[in-house]
Amino acid sequence: MKLRLDRYLTEMGLGTRSEVKRTVGKGLVQINGIIIKRPEHKVDTESDKVLYQGNPVAYAKYEYYMLNKPGGIISATEDLKETTVIDLIKGRQRQDLFPVGRLDKDTEGLLLITNDGKLAHRLLSPKKHVDKTYYAEIDGEVTEEDVKAFAEGIDIGDEKMTLPAELVILQSGCGSEVELTIREGRFHQIKRMFHARGKEVAYLKRLRMGSLVLDEKLKTGEYRELTKKEIEELC
Repeated sequence: MKLRLDRYLTEMGLGTRSEVKRTVGKGLVQINGIIIKRPEHKVDTESDKVLYQGNPVAYAKYEYYMLNKPGGIISATEDLKETTVIDLIKGRQRQDLFPVGRLDKDTEGLLLITNDGKLAHRLLSPKKHVDKTYYAEIDGEVTEEDVKAFAEGIDIGDEKMTLPAELVILQSGCGSEVELTIREGRFHQIKRMFHARGKEVAYLKRLRMGSLVLDEKLKTGEYRELTKKEIEELC
């Protein structure tokens, strides 16, 4: 693929279009060992070797990161007051990354960060019904009646009942532990489902989204790039 030099550098996060144009004009960019002063110069992303102020700049069309999202962080690309999930990805090259779907501020666990819009649409499209599995701690006793109700669909005040969901009781009592698999992504859906059954969610963590499973080695707040196999399975 061939791109204008200023676009290439901008997409790799080296400044705004005007900033990189000034740098190029100063003769601080080389392509294959030759100083290039024209921002419109076409760069072959597959074969050209680019140096920006003496540092190599490799081109990445797409980036894919698995983040173990901590509580207290918002699922957004930018915010003037709050820390976002994108702020946590320190090693990124692309400046157009976004979270695929949203986790509530207090919800932890698996979050895919990428700039691949087609993949995001595939995972989030209501027509695809991609499974999402969560671990939850519930204030209240979760019973087999709840399991049956979740399997039939819950009225959470929307026009339609929720799609059938798979609720597995791990521990039941005054405080219960469960795993829940849903196939939608409605606003505060899990909290609203349990609230409709007279219970409240005390803790929520996403474990899986489609074929992507949270890496147990990732501590809260840590991230890693997806493997080639994980990307292929998602696509």
